[in-house]
Amino acid sequence: MGRRKRRVPAARTRPAGFEPVVAGQTSPQRSVPSHIPLPPYALSGRSGPAPPGVEPSASATIEAMRLAGSAARRVLAAVAAEIAPGVTSDHLDEVCHEACVAEGGYPSPLNYNGYPKSLCTSVNEIICHGIPDDRPLRDGDIVNCDVTIFVGGVHGDHSETFLVGDVDAPSRRLVEVTRESMYHGIAAVRPGAMVCDIGRAIEARAEAEGYGVVREFVGHGIGQIFHRLPNIPHYYDPSARTELVEGMTFTVEPMITMGMPRAQMWPDGWTAVTADRSRTAQFEHTVVVTPDGVELLTVTDDEPQPFLVGDIVARLDPARWPQQLSTASVRAG
Repeated sequence: MGRRKRRVPAARTRPAGFEPVVAGQTSPQRSVPSHIPLPPYALSGRSGPAPPGVEPSASATIEAMRLAGSAARRVLAAVAAEIAPGVTSDHLDEVCHEACVAEGGYPSPLNYNGYPKSLCTSVNEIICHGIPDDRPLRDGDIVNCDVTIFVGGVHGDHSETFLVGDVDAPSRRLVEVTRESMYHGIAAVRPGAMVCDIGRAIEARAEAEGYGVVREFVGHGIGQIFHRLPNIPHYYDPSARTELVEGMTFTVEPMITMGMPRAQMWPDGWTAVTADRSRTAQFEHTVVVTPDGVELLTVTDDEPQPFLVGDIVARLDPARWPQQLSTASVRAG
């Protein structure tokens, strides 16, 4: 069989007037009230080794993850409602932190292997793990906000990329296709499928539009532990042949780039950026494999579950997907 030819992302420049993001000043690490249950790493800052192998979650764990996922969705909605030009990512971190506490939960990123904040805010060319600081968001930015909450003994992990004010058409299209790519990947999940089917679907959708798919960062198993097997590549990796079985819980969180998808790291050891400084977007849901398909865990009870049906046409109908969360339309001052 001939080697499959990969599409090379088109060269695109940043929007006019937008220089690369520069790190600002960070505020002191926030604390949580004493009544909030802590994950094992909260005090030590060390996550410890993940267990080997892939195991389906027990029914009680899955039910707890539904509650944690709904909480993550509400926390992200609270963060999104504050997004507007002039707002700092440190303010968004404060909103996330307080919303997690109000849910009775712990913001999972806080002190996870030393991460200093409760939220990840990744602006423009930042691929993931951006650290909130005092830099104001600018009109025309795009920002991914990645929320994870530890509540009921499990983690719920959810993110979306948001438009800040008046965003140029190419960036809006990037965000739209990234969201579509995530749902195309989720639509590939069903018992008997393989992990590589998820990445195949994501890559096909993204590359059809001339975008790149980041390879350095992948989705992951989740539940009582924040990160564990299986790893979920968002590109087609023929070696990712773990079979999907009922009860498996993991994230699907593709990072899609306008230009080449190669990543570089900032000196802080967390912030990953595109090497060519092209813009990038990300969306993420936590899911569980069901007897006939896949359930979104990071939605509220009144939102649709479009992937429980076997009909692939219905699964790929954007009208059936949950709506993207709303940002602030008007902000005084």
